[in-house]
Order: sequence, then C-alpha cells, then structure tokens
Amino acid sequence: MRAAIVGCGLIGRKRAFALAGARLVVCCDVRPERALALASQARAEAAIDWQETVRRRDVDLVIVATTHEALAPVAAAAASAGKHVLIEKPGARRAAELEPVREAARRAGVLVRVGYNHRYHRAIRQAFELVDAGALGELMFLRARYGHGGRPGYEREWRAQPELSGGGELIDQGSHLIDLARRFLGDFCDVKSFLGAFYWPMAVEDNCFLLLRTQEGRVASLHASWTEWKNLFSLEIYGRAGKIEVSGLGGSYGTERLTLYRMRPEMGPPETTTFEYPMPDDSWQAEFAEFLEDIRLGRAPQPGLADAQAVLRLIQRIYEEARP
Repeated sequence: MRAAIVGCGLIGRKRAFALAGARLVVCCDVRPERALALASQARAEAAIDWQETVRRRDVDLVIVATTHEALAPVAAAAASAGKHVLIEKPGARRAAELEPVREAARRAGVLVRVGYNHRYHRAIRQAFELVDAGALGELMFLRARYGHGGRPGYEREWRAQPELSGGGELIDQGSHLIDLARRFLGDFCDVKSFLGAFYWPMAVEDNCFLLLRTQEGRVASLHASWTEWKNLFSLEIYGRAGKIEVSGLGGSYGTERLTLYRMRPEMGPPETTTFEYPMPDDSWQAEFAEFLEDIRLGRAPQPGLADAQAVLRLIQRIYEEARP
C-alpha cells in the first residue's frame, strides 16, 4: 500500500512512522515547512495542495490528520478518488459532515477507518479481551477521567476556536472517553452534562462532566479536563464479578497499567492481578496494521464512520442542551 498523509502536525508525524506494511509516498500540509520537515524525515515527497495529493495515482490510502474543520472534506475527496481513508478522530465537527464521506466511500467501494487510537493501547486491548471473555461478568457501569493542563497561550490555539474545532475539551479528549464507553457499554440514550470554561479564557469549554446511561441501565461517568495539572488517564470498568482499572498512556501520562480485581464468592478483598506496560507505545502501529487487514479482507473497519457519527451525535446533543 502506498500512503499519503494530509496534515503534518504532531499526529501526522506519529502516523508517518507507524506505517508498517505500507510506504509513505507524500506528506502534504498547507504549511510548506511542516510538509518538508516530515517528508525529509520519512523519505517522501512534500506537497501543499491536498486536493492534488488525494488524487495522485501512486497513492492507495490517505491519512487525514488536519484540524477538525478540514477532516471530512479531505476524507470525502480522498474516498471519491478511490482511496481508502484513515481519518483522525473525531472525524468531523458534526455528524452530518461525515455523510458525504460515507456516500463517497460507498460509491467508490473503499474503506474508511476513524482514528480513535486509544482503543489500541496495550492495556485497553487487554481490557477488551478480558471483558469480551466474561472476566467481569455482566457489566454495570464505568468511570473515566482524562486530561492535561494545556500550555501558555492555549486559549489562542485552534482547539479554542469553535469554527475550527467544533467545540472544546468535550470533542477533544472527551470524544475518546465516549468512544471507549460506547465500546464497553453500548449506545447511550440518557445524558446529563455540565460544561464550563473554568480556567482558560475561551469560547469553548475546558472541562466537561458527563453522566450517560444505556437503555439497559448501564452508566458511564466521564470527566475530560484541560485543567488537569498533572496529565491523567484513568478508566475503571465494573462488572458483577469484578473490576478492571486502567491507568496511564505512557509518556507524561505515566506507565500504562491494568489491574484486574476478581470478586471472591465470600466477597471481601478481591483477587488482584496487575499488568504493566513500560515498553514504548505501539498503539499507532497496531491500529494501522488492523486497517491494512480490514483492506485485505474487505471488512468494515471498527471504529468506522458509524461509530464516529454516534459519538458526534451525542456530543452535539450535549452542546445543544448546554446552550442557555
């Protein structure tokens, strides 16, 4: 597979060096210096015209890693040109923006994967395996927190501009938490939320507090924050037979760790097993390898456009209900 990357910022750079099984042909960015810097590192061509890039005959697959307002238009153009597409989360600013992507992919017979990369961290992968194998019994609820503290001038960056981002911390790190909660518990029908700009002088929220419930009564309590002064990732999944606790994402978020608590028949202190993953993060490689397998097998990617639209519809509902 021959790949192009549109958007050569932090995520584009991560993607460029996680393409095992594919060859990077071109790096495209509206800022020429970023395209040239990544292209020189990755031994690829540099470009500034994304429309020309996605139509290139020597490209089979396009990775879209732009700011949010450009994700769907670039992905739709790439799919229309007959390219498979890996589009960064959240995929768009609103669910409706992904309809042209869905239609273009259907017409061209190509696959689109949405880059909810956190599903591929080692501890999360193990959590999926344990839950799917029934290690926790019937699931009851989960609790998750995710955040960082920003940096000087954060209120002037693109994520603080709703016309570019589509929202604040809810659509940023909050969308990761919603995606994971949906994967474990299912779709949510009841929503309670509180959003606020507690610290940063922004037009968007820097914290979101969510309480979500499925039709079956499973509950997710989620908090995403841009005022988490020590970077944090924490996910706790509760079943009738035990609990899984995942913490850390590597780097500044701390060592990835999963602890499994199995309830004993007599209850009391649970049987506890802890797994640590101090090795380098391989989630980007694992995610891309699965997309190549999707393409080889012709199977629908998960997460795909339907997953991204479900997350975005929930986010849009929360924003609408939060308006005065």
